[in-house]
Amino acid sequence: MRAALTPLLAKELWEIFSGRALWLLLLLVCPLIGYSFMQAVSLYGEASTAGLQSPELAVSLSPLDGVLVPTFGAFYVAITLLFPFVAIRVLGHEKETGALRLLVQLPYGSGTIVAVKLAAVLAAWVLASIPVVSALVAWKLLGGHLRAPETSTLFLGHLLYGLLVGAIALFAAAVAESAATAAIITLAFTLGSWVLDFTIAGRPGILDRLAQLSLTQVLRPFEQGLLSAGTVIGIVAVMFGFAALAAVWLSPGIPPRRKIARSAVCVVCVMLVVGVMSQLRFSVDASEDRRNSFSVADEQALAKLTGPVVITVHLAPEDPRYVDFRRNVLAKLERTLPNAIIRLAPGRQSVVGGSADDAYGEVEYTYGARQDVSRSTSPREVLPLLYALAGVAVPAPASGTGYPGYPLTADASVMLPWFFGLLPLLIAFAWWGSRRPPAINNAWVHQGGQP
Repeated sequence: MRAALTPLLAKELWEIFSGRALWLLLLLVCPLIGYSFMQAVSLYGEASTAGLQSPELAVSLSPLDGVLVPTFGAFYVAITLLFPFVAIRVLGHEKETGALRLLVQLPYGSGTIVAVKLAAVLAAWVLASIPVVSALVAWKLLGGHLRAPETSTLFLGHLLYGLLVGAIALFAAAVAESAATAAIITLAFTLGSWVLDFTIAGRPGILDRLAQLSLTQVLRPFEQGLLSAGTVIGIVAVMFGFAALAAVWLSPGIPPRRKIARSAVCVVCVMLVVGVMSQLRFSVDASEDRRNSFSVADEQALAKLTGPVVITVHLAPEDPRYVDFRRNVLAKLERTLPNAIIRLAPGRQSVVGGSADDAYGEVEYTYGARQDVSRSTSPREVLPLLYALAGVAVPAPASGTGYPGYPLTADASVMLPWFFGLLPLLIAFAWWGSRRPPAINNAWVHQGGQP
């Protein structure tokens, strides 16, 4: 089976590498990432000037936030707006030329064809990531600090996002009659995510749940150095769901009614997997400054709370106090305490009407038969309160384990010739060399797809 798939994979790789879309994407990404990288390094250097003189200020200087996330942000824009055209070409070009009708008659199932095309999309994404990888190397050469776990987590997040966009593009190419229509469908997903973020993100109730469907939400935990098993499995499930939908609509000779029924089954299965995975709390904090976790001493003390902890919050979801409380305390408690139950108080809570509600702003903590109330949203006050309810001694803070920070002032303009000259030139030479079809592709064509 592996030998039989080799000619098909070689054909798909040649077609995507010989097209103009991928190489134009690379040529556009080089200056985009180069400019973002140099701007990030410049701003990071300005912030580091004070950090080099004061260790207290240096603690807040993280290369992940200051350099990596802004640089990868430019890559995210390119993948969102330009990569769909590359992925659509994998399938759309064959539909427009009529080659797809011949391809589906070969001894390959529709699922196999889509899987091989998704592998070609993965190869295209890897090639498109060369400029951002070179930015990481440049940061290291400038003397910057990189921590492998958090850098790998950020890279994994963008990889999953790129494959998800690619799977959506394959689905759009399968249902659309032309590449232009497929591009519009794909951009409706990607740009629609921006609309969700800008209009209804943070709104209470069903609007907040709807905002969670935004594709941009995929990258948020990875940008914070948080590797969540539920998030990864959920993204993979949605990605394979779109690939399955593409295989369903690619299958010839199946009535549209049956395709719709199979598509509904795929959607339900994906929704069930995502729903189950959303309840999975296992995650790894890959950030060096442990921004997603409490201190080691606090986590060891919290591990002694074996009973259920019920936290009832009398705050509106859109209240800034709740947002900070959620980020600094509740999210960390959910990672540390698997038996923690966090809920918003029943009834209509709002920032405007909060002054008329005497309980608004309070947080109730229940552990066993003990209960306490506090209005504080700071972990320095919440954690001692939980320890008192559980009868656990407050741990002594460990010394010498804080995040040191990594201030650095560097001149990133030395990388200007690389991003705006040498790297685009190398890409142009690679483009020229890719226009010659390999021998294995010619053999595959002459043999009618037989290995």
